[in-house]
Amino acid sequence: MRLHAGYVPLCDAAPLIVAADMRFGREEGLEIELSAEPSWATLRDRLALGHLDAAHMLAPLALASALGLSGPPSDLAVPLSMSLNGNAVTVGDGLWEAMAPENDDPKTVARAFARVAEERYRTGRPLTLGTVHPYSSHTYQIRRFCGLGSLDPEAIRLVAMPPQRSVEALARGIIDGFCAGAPWNSVAVAAGLGRIAVLCCEIAPDYPEKVLAVSARIADGALPLVRAVARAGQWCADPANRTEIAHVVTQRGRIEADAAVIERCLSGDLLVDDAGTRRSAPDYLRFDGHAQKPAAESVARIVADMRAAGQFPTSIEPRAAAAVYRPDILTMAGLRA
Repeated sequence: MRLHAGYVPLCDAAPLIVAADMRFGREEGLEIELSAEPSWATLRDRLALGHLDAAHMLAPLALASALGLSGPPSDLAVPLSMSLNGNAVTVGDGLWEAMAPENDDPKTVARAFARVAEERYRTGRPLTLGTVHPYSSHTYQIRRFCGLGSLDPEAIRLVAMPPQRSVEALARGIIDGFCAGAPWNSVAVAAGLGRIAVLCCEIAPDYPEKVLAVSARIADGALPLVRAVARAGQWCADPANRTEIAHVVTQRGRIEADAAVIERCLSGDLLVDDAGTRRSAPDYLRFDGHAQKPAAESVARIVADMRAAGQFPTSIEPRAAAAVYRPDILTMAGLRA
């Protein structure tokens, strides 16, 4: 069976890429044709309109799409979570110099950011930060970062852009910083363009990140696809496989970044500036069994953040969001929910 699956070039797409390019898909009788999508909005629309059978997708966007809050209403289900964590807030070198935090403690950094942001807001030149999509953990983590420094999120300007374009936008001065997933924060650091200010796993531990979203059209192919991606994810969770993962996701240009940078992101052993300052965060990006569970508490956490951002209408019942997550499909696939 051939299935067409979309992804956005990020390290947390590894389980889907590995399922397609290694043995996992074939062992389930699948030929998984991958499509690198230019943005989350494009991926959302192509899945809703039937051009994709499944996708590596932002967890909040999957809910928003299924509930008709973003783009064309989509008849989709989430039988598998793919990852937790993986994001960071990166700021341009000029902004980091203006912030000059005394240490790397997230609250200290957030307060330093708030001080500069408030100064800029008062002068009519608010800081501009990139986020990958309005319905994303990145948007909520930026809001949480602002709150950590007692900064009103309305004092900054958020612009949505594809994660792989964030580095270019920072280089051109279009944005002052961004929140995106690996490897793009590390790519910005390697290019000498910015400083990783805070790891989002430090301010929102184990936040639900990417999910496998499947269209209702592929009922016959859903179970083998879920098995293939889940098995690939478990393989990706093994530290012994990090070098091979980095090779697999770069060899066909699935992710156009240096394999050594990707391997660092997978390990959580990160360079946060071009002077070689290191930060070790073993939970920076998680693919393990806990990360794969499509849990009701994940939905509740996302809905709470949607509400705080003014994105979840009171007319929609939370149980409608919970119905999008389908742990029963994971069980039918012979995997533990």
